[in-house]
Amino acid sequence: MTKYETEKRKAEVGERILITNANYELSDYQNGGVFTVSNCGTTGVELDCGMRSQHHEYEVIVGEHAPAPTLDEMNYDELIALVEDAMKALRTRSYKNGYDQGRFDAEIEAVHGTYEKSDQQKRDGVVAKAKKDVRELLNSAHGYDHEFIVNSAKRTVVYLRKVAGRTSVGLRGVAKCSPNDCFNAHIGKAIALRRSLRLPVPADYLNVPQPTEVRVGDVIRGVYVGGKNTYERKIAKIEGGRYTYDSGGFDYIEETDLVIIDDSRTEGGA
Repeated sequence: MTKYETEKRKAEVGERILITNANYELSDYQNGGVFTVSNCGTTGVELDCGMRSQHHEYEVIVGEHAPAPTLDEMNYDELIALVEDAMKALRTRSYKNGYDQGRFDAEIEAVHGTYEKSDQQKRDGVVAKAKKDVRELLNSAHGYDHEFIVNSAKRTVVYLRKVAGRTSVGLRGVAKCSPNDCFNAHIGKAIALRRSLRLPVPADYLNVPQPTEVRVGDVIRGVYVGGKNTYERKIAKIEGGRYTYDSGGFDYIEETDLVIIDDSRTEGGA
């Protein structure tokens, strides 16, 4: 559950409030509800959901913290990113505590070998970060309906936010992938959502390395014999030295050079 840092004062337009002392005889909301103030009055505020709240019923949200998922709740990419962050923290802590950096590196390498992230690992880390970013931002926005429109053909992601139960769009954000980059819906969702909220977009979302490892679920572009025409297929299986496509047919791994054009792999709610 998201934890909020609050102040007991009158809210201003645009600020978010946490209901802490709901008057159940006069209102339909409950303690713990989070709303955005659309108008202020002498005795209370008008909320973005159309209801009103008296000043004594709420506190103004000035900060929030979404608890980190447990290891069992993390997927493979998120676990990899966590391990990498832990290694960075260990190196920083050892340096601050006067621990010999050379000895630290030697001990780590003795167990794990010399480690340097590849472009694929860096991209996996950015994708995991984007998924977590979207999850936390949506979890902190109560009272809204959220919709992502992913158009892989046009390489765009659109985010729409509406007050729950209403049809009018309150916020809208758009992300468009460069024609020369590999499209990833998860990164696109994070960019579109942040743009709708007027939040800064991390540089690594915009400059993520291109994928180098073909995986099941990726959409690839290949070149027919002769080198003039191209085809696009989705990888259904990789085994026996072959890439097998979901539409039928295959390519021998050693005899083809594929370009990954979409590595979202969103089937199954990923």
